[in-house]
Amino acid sequence: MNFHGVWAIYRFEMARWARTLFQSLVSPVISTTLYFVVFGSAIGSRISSVEGVSYGAFLVPGLLMLSLLTQSVSNAAFGIYFPKFVGTIYEILSAPISFIEVVMAYVGAAASKSIVLGLIILATASLFVPLRIAHPFAMILFLVLTAVSFSLLGFIIGIWADNFEKLQIVPLLVITPLVFLGGSFYSVSMLPAFWQKVTLLNPVLYLISGFRWSFYEISDVPIGVSIAMISLFLAACLAIVWWIFKTGYRLKS
Repeated sequence: MNFHGVWAIYRFEMARWARTLFQSLVSPVISTTLYFVVFGSAIGSRISSVEGVSYGAFLVPGLLMLSLLTQSVSNAAFGIYFPKFVGTIYEILSAPISFIEVVMAYVGAAASKSIVLGLIILATASLFVPLRIAHPFAMILFLVLTAVSFSLLGFIIGIWADNFEKLQIVPLLVITPLVFLGGSFYSVSMLPAFWQKVTLLNPVLYLISGFRWSFYEISDVPIGVSIAMISLFLAACLAIVWWIFKTGYRLKS
């Protein structure tokens, strides 16, 4: 294992993040806070509680997951796309570092950024509503698994994209709508029977449900199913990344 190479790439990515701290950290925190204030005030005044949890507190896991997913994808996608754009990707590919170590560095940096952002949003939310975390270890597990899985997805998108516009397509047109329709702001049990079944087809539902369970022990699907879904998604992303480096897809052309 070339720890020096992994650390060099990781440190470079974290330094780049620090140089754009307002855009990378402050802006998402402000946006999430606005979501929380607007939805918590406008809808919370009409919905006192959801399954015994105040609506403001019920929102927190969903809003945190919204930021975690979108930022994980964006950070990892831009992190690997930029070396392709400027041509330094060939230096990385020719360096004495394996593809596993390259993925560890880029995905690790993107996941680290997202986890830091998630913890800051969690601390910010605690200023507005009283939070309780029933299962802190499960919460950390979901936080880390989700950040790593969607950073891998972002890494794949960054390799696939051949312009800056494509970097934004999946986060804006796929991830964000799935999060909004995955029970971020409501419980699936509040929907009509038909739409409950349709919502079960949304993979993000299982992430939000499991994450919310770690806070309040309430969920729309069994916790075991949530863990299985995120593990399956992680395995699928790893398989795609392995195929990309095996074939050189959009790396050697």
